[in-house]
Amino acid sequence: MQLEILFFASFRERLGVSGQQLTVTEEVATVAQLRAWLVARHPDWESVLGEGERVMTAVNQTLAGDDDVLSEGDEVAFFPPVTGG
Repeated sequence: MQLEILFFASFRERLGVSGQQLTVTEEVATVAQLRAWLVARHPDWESVLGEGERVMTAVNQTLAGDDDVLSEGDEVAFFPPVTGG
Protein backbone atom coordinates (compact mmCIF):
# COMPACT_ATOMS: atom_id res chain seq x y z
CA MET A 1 0.00 0.00 0.00
CA GLN A 2 1.34 3.42 -0.98
CA LEU A 3 1.05 6.19 1.65
CA GLU A 4 2.23 9.77 1.89
CA ILE A 5 3.71 10.41 5.35
CA LEU A 6 4.13 13.98 6.62
CA PHE A 7 5.83 15.31 9.75
CA PHE A 8 5.09 18.75 11.21
CA ALA A 9 6.51 21.18 13.77
CA SER A 10 9.12 19.77 16.13
CA PHE A 11 8.68 16.27 14.69
CA ARG A 12 10.01 17.49 11.35
CA GLU A 13 13.01 19.05 13.08
CA ARG A 14 13.74 16.05 15.32
CA LEU A 15 13.41 13.48 12.53
CA GLY A 16 15.16 15.58 9.91
CA VAL A 17 12.48 14.92 7.28
CA SER A 18 9.26 16.67 6.32
CA GLY A 19 7.67 13.79 4.46
CA GLN A 20 8.05 10.60 2.48
CA GLN A 21 6.08 8.55 0.01
CA LEU A 22 6.30 4.97 1.19
CA THR A 23 5.06 1.57 0.20
CA VAL A 24 4.21 -0.26 3.42
CA THR A 25 3.89 -3.99 3.92
CA GLU A 26 0.47 -5.62 4.01
CA GLU A 27 0.53 -6.11 7.80
CA VAL A 28 0.35 -2.30 8.22
CA ALA A 29 -3.39 -1.65 8.40
CA THR A 30 -3.82 0.94 11.19
CA VAL A 31 -2.18 4.14 12.38
CA ALA A 32 -0.60 2.29 15.34
CA GLN A 33 0.81 -0.38 13.05
CA LEU A 34 2.22 2.32 10.77
CA ARG A 35 3.95 4.00 13.73
CA ALA A 36 5.46 0.67 14.81
CA TRP A 37 6.55 -0.07 11.23
CA LEU A 38 8.21 3.36 10.91
CA VAL A 39 10.08 2.89 14.21
CA ALA A 40 11.23 -0.61 13.15
CA ARG A 41 12.52 0.91 9.91
CA HIS A 42 14.14 3.90 11.68
CA PRO A 43 14.98 2.91 15.29
CA ASP A 44 16.20 6.45 16.05
CA TRP A 45 12.59 7.64 15.55
CA GLU A 46 11.50 5.77 18.72
CA SER A 47 11.70 8.96 20.82
CA VAL A 48 9.15 10.65 18.54
CA LEU A 49 6.83 7.92 17.24
CA GLY A 50 7.42 5.05 19.67
CA GLU A 51 4.78 3.41 21.79
CA GLY A 52 3.81 5.66 24.69
CA GLU A 53 4.93 8.86 22.95
CA ARG A 54 2.30 11.59 22.62
CA VAL A 55 1.56 11.92 18.92
CA MET A 56 -1.33 13.54 17.10
CA THR A 57 -2.24 11.99 13.76
CA ALA A 58 -4.36 13.11 10.84
CA VAL A 59 -5.38 10.87 7.96
CA ASN A 60 -6.41 12.81 4.87
CA GLN A 61 -6.50 15.98 7.01
CA THR A 62 -8.92 14.53 9.57
CA LEU A 63 -7.77 13.77 13.12
CA ALA A 64 -7.28 10.04 13.56
CA GLY A 65 -6.65 7.59 16.38
CA ASP A 66 -4.28 4.65 16.62
CA ASP A 67 -7.02 2.20 15.60
CA ASP A 68 -8.04 4.05 12.44
CA VAL A 69 -7.66 1.90 9.34
CA LEU A 70 -5.44 3.09 6.49
CA SER A 71 -6.19 2.80 2.77
CA GLU A 72 -4.17 2.98 -0.42
CA GLY A 73 -3.10 6.55 -1.17
CA ASP A 74 -3.84 7.98 2.27
CA GLU A 75 -1.96 11.04 3.49
CA VAL A 76 -0.88 10.45 7.11
CA ALA A 77 0.42 13.42 9.08
CA PHE A 78 2.15 13.20 12.46
CA PHE A 79 2.54 16.21 14.74
CA PRO A 80 3.10 16.97 18.41
CA PRO A 81 0.13 17.67 20.68
CA VAL A 82 -0.88 21.30 20.69
CA THR A 83 -0.99 23.09 23.99
CA GLY A 84 -2.98 26.21 24.65
CA GLY A 85 -3.11 28.79 27.28
